[in-house]
Amino acid sequence: MRLDKFIAENTGLTRSQASRALRTGQVSVNGIIVKESALKISQQDQVCFEGERIEWVNTGQYIMLYKPQGYVCSHDDGNYPSVFQFFDYPLSTKLHCAGRLDADTTGLVLLTDDGKWSHRITSPKHHCEKTYLVTLADPIENDYTEKLAHGLLLRGEKRLTKPAKLDILDDYNVNLTISEGRYHQVKRMFAALGNKVEALHRWKIGDVILDEQLLEGEFRSLSVDEIAFFKGK
Repeated sequence: MRLDKFIAENTGLTRSQASRALRTGQVSVNGIIVKESALKISQQDQVCFEGERIEWVNTGQYIMLYKPQGYVCSHDDGNYPSVFQFFDYPLSTKLHCAGRLDADTTGLVLLTDDGKWSHRITSPKHHCEKTYLVTLADPIENDYTEKLAHGLLLRGEKRLTKPAKLDILDDYNVNLTISEGRYHQVKRMFAALGNKVEALHRWKIGDVILDEQLLEGEFRSLSVDEIAFFKGK
């Protein structure tokens, strides 16, 4: 990788600012001041900017996060804090969410720097299933399972939702599995049934289940098998 590109990606400097830092002798490689922007470096090289070592962040990051309520899955939002605040710089700038959750929804979020991998989760053609624990305001009615399996016409739309699976836990709580990602879909589906979602928690994407050892705001890297599940879709 070019030295100026590495500095820009891992310090927050622009490419021109990185070049200027090089010209003014603020960068060293393996203990030697370097001013050549185009110098090729590798992970075996120790790069320092203003006397502090710049750490390499490996590509191919695959992470599960337990998202708390009140956070958004975008890098910049004026109303809510971002889930990327849970990650140190520069990793926080390299990741993106493979499928977002609303600010008031908790649970499993997958993050990566691999665009092809996340596309297999978010693209409608891959039909990736997501399962939510849903708490409702009113008791569940007997026809919910059949109506959800058939598909619902959501307000403002012209096509039915794809068949969804309902697992009733008690009068007010269900597990709902869908294979789409329409805007506020789960809330709108139950609104179409005449009910209201009081709480929403995503606990499963594909075969990947939210690690029960994680607390809200905590994360871990995915296992080889968890990563491979989506690569095979």
